[in-house]
Amino acid sequence: MSATPITAKPVTAKPTTANLPVAPIQRLLRDPRHFQIAVLSSLLAWGVVGLGLEVRPAAGVVILAAALATQWAGTRWVRWKTGIDLRFEPRSVMISVLSLTLLLRTGSLAVAALAAFLTIGSKFVVRWRGKHVFNPTNFGLAAILLATDNAWVSPGQWGSAAAAAFAVACLGFVVVRRAARSDVTWAFLVFYGGLVFGRALWLGDPLAIPLHHLSSGAFLIFAFFMISDPRTTPDSRAGRLLFAALVAAGAGYVHFVLFQPNGLIWSLAALAPLVPLIDLLLPGRRYHWPARARAALSRVLPVTAVEPASLERSAP
Repeated sequence: MSATPITAKPVTAKPTTANLPVAPIQRLLRDPRHFQIAVLSSLLAWGVVGLGLEVRPAAGVVILAAALATQWAGTRWVRWKTGIDLRFEPRSVMISVLSLTLLLRTGSLAVAALAAFLTIGSKFVVRWRGKHVFNPTNFGLAAILLATDNAWVSPGQWGSAAAAAFAVACLGFVVVRRAARSDVTWAFLVFYGGLVFGRALWLGDPLAIPLHHLSSGAFLIFAFFMISDPRTTPDSRAGRLLFAALVAAGAGYVHFVLFQPNGLIWSLAALAPLVPLIDLLLPGRRYHWPARARAALSRVLPVTAVEPASLERSAP
């Protein structure tokens, strides 16, 4: 009698969330930069159409062209320096372009182009252990304000109407929640708000003065879109709270002791170099964008080598 051969049934792995295809809309929702671009674009359109902001179309085009060209040159420079072939990444560029267009005012197209070059170039040049030292937009604004008298930031733009401030704050809150850095924004608002209201109470000023100060569009854009940049804030929550307190105190010193404008910009630019020290004293998990750079890097390096730290060093 011959034995009946036994054939093993093929075992198919059950689908898991790790190997299921990701819908395009889910890929969009995973990256907070898409929210930032959408919100900043909406703010710009609303400001131009609804509030009549004096935004020169030519200046916006020049800023965009100069920023994209600098990003392209920077990626080629990284390729030449490290041998890693990085893809051209336009999303962070668009965030900086929109922020510059919203905040920077100048009568010179050359100055606008230089501001864009300094903004994007700082990402590739001023780095420490794979991390940006300065928020790119903040660096570009501070550098161009120092370099020329033909550039300024209008703190009163967007007006101080409660509806405008509420809209900007709510849209910004969506962004910082997606970027996992809402703690630094709320801490800064608490520290700086306490400083402004405390000064008003000390001097006997009406509360309308600090409310007007805190409801300007430039202030809210700074709090929700600039200081909350996950690539330039400290890694740990304790470090971010400390950093927010320092920036608030520095801005208050510029505004109320030196009596100079743009205290927020100067404070963040001056204190940003302290972030590496804060990360050393209060270490935490490094944030990295869920970008294509990880996939691109995995094609030229072993999988075990594609760690967040190496990715940060290689993908501005």
